[in-house]
Amino acid sequence: MAIPATNELWISTFLQAQAAELGAATNTLLAYGRDLKDFASWLQHRGSGFDQADRDQIEAYLIDCQAQGLSRSTRARRLSAIKQLYRFAFEEGWSETNPAIQIKGPGRQKRLPKTLDVPEVDRLLAAARQTGRSKADRIRNTCLMEVLYATGMRVTELVSLPVSSARGDPRMLLVMGKGGKERMVPLSPPARDALAVWLTVRDEAEDQTVEKGGQRSRFLFPSRGKSGHLTRHRFFLLVKELAVQGGVSPEKVTPHTLRHAFATHLLANGADLRSIQTLLGHADVATTEIYTHVLDERLSELVLQHHPLSKDPDEDRG
Repeated sequence: MAIPATNELWISTFLQAQAAELGAATNTLLAYGRDLKDFASWLQHRGSGFDQADRDQIEAYLIDCQAQGLSRSTRARRLSAIKQLYRFAFEEGWSETNPAIQIKGPGRQKRLPKTLDVPEVDRLLAAARQTGRSKADRIRNTCLMEVLYATGMRVTELVSLPVSSARGDPRMLLVMGKGGKERMVPLSPPARDALAVWLTVRDEAEDQTVEKGGQRSRFLFPSRGKSGHLTRHRFFLLVKELAVQGGVSPEKVTPHTLRHAFATHLLANGADLRSIQTLLGHADVATTEIYTHVLDERLSELVLQHHPLSKDPDEDRG
């Protein structure tokens, strides 16, 4: 492959390859694009480009990002994009060296994910059954929340589910995850019930659409928008609305919080990390290990409750 002449061509060719060869998600590609354009702009202001940059320049860029007050996670993400670009350039023969290969990033802070306790989730599920402009909306909202909490799916995976995956009262759903990787996730009885009710309502609405000359949607949660299905943004707003209705702090609640709640509650009730890794679709168990704080809390509680030395000596004398 010929060496691209400009930074823009480097970025576009790299992103096309990521999409075609690795099946990178749209959001991932957009993030790569933003980060690499920022780096390209920084180089351009210094009379340089991707094909001329060396290790010193890349490190200077990262120092500049830190000086701007960018978070550790943002700087780590930008370096990751730069590293992948130069690895691709080296493999394609655009560059004889990889100037980013030995650069170590700031790493990511391991923050405990925000989660919800079981009563809070119950209030959200109850709110879903009562929130919506119509009965059909309330049934759809109930299905969305029950399936999300039962499976721990990512929001994009949930809203883009094909209706074919939900036919036949399934015990499990086939989910298309990041990088085009498929996995099976089990459905709880409440989720299966909610799904069955929603399918009936959805299909009746689709029949009416066809009668008016429209086409049937291939999605479980159809929408008249460009994507053809409920959008991530609309679902985000819906979850905030449900939080208000359910008396849960909206600041605590996002679609991803429910994914964390799914994992946290499983672990707290005895599930092992490997199983949770599979259900969440994590490529590396290290990503799942952030949930071990739940095990730490549970073990501490067991020690405090059952270890003889943890008891107050005055209690025995009393």
